[in-house]
Amino acid sequence: MDDRGSSFVAVRRIPQGETCHSNSAEVVAGSAAWLGRGLSCVCVQRTDSDASNSFDLTLAQEECLHKLQRRIDVPYDSSIIEHQDALRALWNAAFPEEELHGLISEQWKEMGWQGKDPSTDFRGGGFISLENFLYFARNFPKSFQDLLRKQEGDRSVWEYPFAVAGVNITYMLIQLLDLEAVKPRNLVGATFLKFLAENESAFDLLYCITFKLMDHQWLSMRASYMDFNAVMKATRRQLEKEILFEDISRLEDLPSYKLLSR
Repeated sequence: MDDRGSSFVAVRRIPQGETCHSNSAEVVAGSAAWLGRGLSCVCVQRTDSDASNSFDLTLAQEECLHKLQRRIDVPYDSSIIEHQDALRALWNAAFPEEELHGLISEQWKEMGWQGKDPSTDFRGGGFISLENFLYFARNFPKSFQDLLRKQEGDRSVWEYPFAVAGVNITYMLIQLLDLEAVKPRNLVGATFLKFLAENESAFDLLYCITFKLMDHQWLSMRASYMDFNAVMKATRRQLEKEILFEDISRLEDLPSYKLLSR
């Protein structure tokens, strides 16, 4: 399959200090089905041998996996007050000086959602993808803002959409770590569960590391929006390699963790 994908969403980079005013000339939105097609292209790389392999877990690891799986199984539901509040919290973290006029608003395009209703994009990652965003914004606010506003590096004219990229990263990590299986069927997933047993926020932390790593790969590859799938594949390969380093005992030991700033 061509790495570029014809239904990606292109978002024009906003120079620092300039306000975004989205219109058809500045934002080229692809099909809403892009998430399903793009994610399967980027993330599903399972081999036939994976299904026959499994790794034994300690009781603590098994409990942590089940707890994380319950989070993964929660879809975003715009009728639930908790979900509405989380979405408002995300806006406030992203744009603290700008009042949000509604949970369905053209303003959301400023953050890189495909349309005025972010709930349609959360289908690819569920409520946990929103939780990942909030964890990132609250624990690494500088990196979060740098990525949101594309403030680092020599950027392309047409940049990846921040919000849609974030949902992609959640989905990619779920696939990479084989988190929907009863037991992990790859060494990366089994290794991650060791981190998770020591830190219940390990998935959220790994999300932050991956997002920053993806942007680092983007800049290194001098990518533009048509290269997003290729960048995600490169990010996945690098992350897998780092997780399997012998001297890694916690996520903070990953080389890419050093890319994050608070």
